Amino acid sequence: MNPDFERSSASFRDPSGFIFRREGTLYRQVNQVYRAAYDKFMTGGLYDALVKSGMLIAHSESTTAPALPELAYKVLQPQVVPFISYPYEWSFSQIKDAALLTLSAARLGLEKGMLLKDASAYNVQFINGKPILIDTLSFDNYKEGAAWDGYRQFCQHFLAPLALASLVDIRLTQLLRVYIDGIPLDLAAQLLPGKTAIGLSGLALHIHLHARAQKQYADKPSAQASAVQMSKGALLNLFNSLEKTIQPLKWEPKGTEWGAYYQATNYSDDALKAKGAIVGSLIEQAAPNTAWDLGANNGLFSREASRRGIETIASDIDPAAVEQDYLALKAGSEQHLLPLVIDLTNPSSALGWAHAERDSFLDRGPVDLVMALALIHHLAISNNVPLDSVAQFFAAAGKWAIVEFVPKSDSQVKRLLATRKDIFDQYNEAGFEKAFAGCFDLMAKEAIPGSDRTLYLFRRKA
Repeated sequence: MNPDFERSSASFRDPSGFIFRREGTLYRQVNQVYRAAYDKFMTGGLYDALVKSGMLIAHSESTTAPALPELAYKVLQPQVVPFISYPYEWSFSQIKDAALLTLSAARLGLEKGMLLKDASAYNVQFINGKPILIDTLSFDNYKEGAAWDGYRQFCQHFLAPLALASLVDIRLTQLLRVYIDGIPLDLAAQLLPGKTAIGLSGLALHIHLHARAQKQYADKPSAQASAVQMSKGALLNLFNSLEKTIQPLKWEPKGTEWGAYYQATNYSDDALKAKGAIVGSLIEQAAPNTAWDLGANNGLFSREASRRGIETIASDIDPAAVEQDYLALKAGSEQHLLPLVIDLTNPSSALGWAHAERDSFLDRGPVDLVMALALIHHLAISNNVPLDSVAQFFAAAGKWAIVEFVPKSDSQVKRLLATRKDIFDQYNEAGFEKAFAGCFDLMAKEAIPGSDRTLYLFRRKA
């Protein structure tokens, strides 16, 4: 017999409960094993404090039937996150803000008599430029003397990638794609500068000494390894020490190829404004509810969608550009925009147990509208992706597409061809239109004044 629900493939590790869908609606089942902790969480003030402070998504208790009645205590209907993203897609400051949120929630939990039982970065999502916890079942009743079970996970998910990005290379955050339960501390200790292991600094304690302790207790009985007891004051000191270690870690968004794109672009100010106006007009013609701006750089044109109330993903391969985008979003009051680090030639794939624990980028679509502005030449020329293959990808990703064609006469394309042989005979306007005609109907076409570039609006063929 087929069940009338679909259980989330990412929600199976915690015996306290799980996420499922029924008739398109998202629910969370709370299991009987979590009953005491859930009641304390709801009646002891922690839930209200977290939601009021914007640190946790809200939920309502539902009367819908549980997915697995034999295990169930309650069914919740949580606030829906517009787009699920993963730590290996976040900019430096997104990871840092998610880490600080986790520590703040842990402190608040302890004040209310509960202890954050895990510290997974996957329990954090971003809504309107702000990190927020999404796992309602992450707190247990505090027991005197309990150590923090989430300590190792916090260091692997947050501290290690932040330290490596800040002190070694920003690209090392991509290790989170390989190690989905966080970067192993012994590996982080080997990659970090030797000076970080000296003295009693936060990194010396929480990465180097922590890594040695893990090795020491690796073959010890679990009871012996977990015999450490901590007072409530010691736990608070641990949270504070981790925060003091993370706060000074910085990464300046510079030095990458496209981090200052709009300072070096061949657009005049008038052409840039004209492009924005045309893009806005084409967006209104498509009238989407959701959009992906692929190759968004710092999100300048992504905002043509998000400021119209469209839930927009602004993705780019360049971590500097995405960092700039996120910092601008964080500094303002913008909504409906999420910057992410995505390499379209190697986008996030399906990862984890049974290839289904973390969805691929494409599987988190499709969306109503795909935007690809000043991107086609990078895919077709820099990466040798055939134009018809680009069109097929866009058609799989969205119903509508706004695409900017940049011809060989453009200075940016000349730059790409300066150090390689021009083998791209089909890279011209006619070849571009022919390639996209296989998947899309052309709905509008408009030249950008003051440039050689053209903007197209396509609608996927029925």
